[in-house]
Order: sequence, then structure tokens, then C-alpha cells
Amino acid sequence: MTIHYMKTGFFALTLLISGCYASQTKDTLAEKLLVYQLPIGAWGKQLNDGKAVDYKLRIDKALLEKIKATGDDHATIDNNATTREITMLVKAYKTTKNPAYLSAAEKGIQYLLMMQYENGGFPQYFPNKSIYRKQITYNDNAMINALTVLYNVSEGKNDFDVLNAELKSKSKIALQKGIGSILRNQVLQNGIPTIWADQYDEITLEPAKARAFEPISLATGESVGIVRFLMLQPVTPEIEKSIRSAVKWFRENKIEGYSYKVIKQNDKAVRVLAKEKGSVVWARFYDLKTNTPIFGD
Repeated sequence: MTIHYMKTGFFALTLLISGCYASQTKDTLAEKLLVYQLPIGAWGKQLNDGKAVDYKLRIDKALLEKIKATGDDHATIDNNATTREITMLVKAYKTTKNPAYLSAAEKGIQYLLMMQYENGGFPQYFPNKSIYRKQITYNDNAMINALTVLYNVSEGKNDFDVLNAELKSKSKIALQKGIGSILRNQVLQNGIPTIWADQYDEITLEPAKARAFEPISLATGESVGIVRFLMLQPVTPEIEKSIRSAVKWFRENKIEGYSYKVIKQNDKAVRVLAKEKGSVVWARFYDLKTNTPIFGD
């Protein structure tokens, strides 16, 4: 009788727990993120058929099959993938307290920790190492997005205070490695720090090219993101020198008297560089040695 009572109590407790979990508040978008999460813990920017991930789409049987056919080779931090989903899941957990969202976010953070090189850099994709995907990538703010998540985890900021102590500790170590990588990657001209390139060889740490229109060059947009990230960190002589050097480079290489705008003509985006008194712009890419604007398409 005693054993029978204990078994009955156990099953009742199991049913109670299951019922509580089933009744957890759910977030529609977060539920989709769970479905799209890859086995390795990351998210892709594309499905196996090459189409971009679109969380606005209803997940029907055909789409679900495509999602399930998408493997870990699509795992990436490019185009905000993975870092965006981690952030959304953490916010969803804060609102709903649904443990599935926190668990998925933790798995995503573990992926970021796993993909980081020992030298502190982050590749664009992992474990996919084809073409330029294994390079240390600042392009489209990929590495800075990853480090921003780790910064939020280690500091418990922006809703990331819900993460466990072990992840916070590991994130803090990874963050410092990443900052070290940033400082080493700052391009020198005659020994003077300037700004940063878009990609770097993961072994030699030399600036590298990616696609044909992404040449070896200084990249302004990504460098702005890097400077802003460094400004969040505790001030050290190395960080202060890095920031001041980058700001000095921007001041010395601004293009005055022009404006850059994207307008629509016949439903097509047209990029216009035009003279405009009092306006200042910078080129997308600059030559590593001469600071001459580089154009390519």
C-alpha cells in the first residue's frame, strides 16, 4: 500500500508539473524562434532552400519541413542572426516566465561562446568554414553584435540579469578576449592606429577580402559600431588610445560639401552622392595605406 501510494503521488506530481508547463504564458514570436533554432543552438539567416528567414510567415507543414531540413551549416551571426533571437527570447522570458524561452536563449549564448576563436575573434559562420565564412568578421556588425550579447550577459543588463552565474562568468572571459582582439585588429598606418577592416584572416589576423565588393580596406560603418562598443567598457589606457585614434582618423578623412542619400525612382532604390554645402560624408571603404575611397560592385 505504501509503495502504491508513493507511485500514485509521483504520477500526480508529474501531471501537475506537466499541466503547469502547458499553461505557461506563451509569446507567439518566441514560439516561432524555438522552431527555427538549429540543433547547435544558433539560428540561420536563410533556410535550406536559400530563402531568407521571415518570422512573419505562418508556419505550415511545408514551411516546417524546410525549417527542419536546415542544418547547422546555416548557423551564423551574419545579418543579426542568432544575437537578435537570443535578445528576443530573453525579453520574452522576462515577460512570460516561460522556461523554454530562457533555455533556448542559454543554448544560443553557449553557441556564441563555442564559436569564438582563442584569439578572441568571431567567424561569420560556425561550424561552416567555407569561403570567407571562417574569417574574423566585423562586417554588418557581426562580431560586435556577439560581444554586445556577452557584455549584457556578464553585466546583467538589458534584461540579461536572468542568466545563470556560470554563463555570466564565461561571458565575462569571452568579452575580455573579444576586446583584446578588437585592439589588436585596429589597422596601423606607420605605427599609428586608424580604424578597422571588415574581415581578418583568422590565423594571421591580417585584413582580408570577402566578396568582390568587399575588398581589403578600412570599413567606416563597422568602425563606428566598434568605437561605440568600446565606449561602453571600463576605461583603460589601451581602450582610450584606441577610441581617440579612431575619432582622429574620422575627423581627418571626412568628405565635406557632399551628401549621400538613397531615393526611389520608378520603384527602384537610387543612391545619390551630391554636392551640398555644410554636409559631411565618409566613404564606405578606404584604402588601407592611402585612405583613398574605394568603390566596387
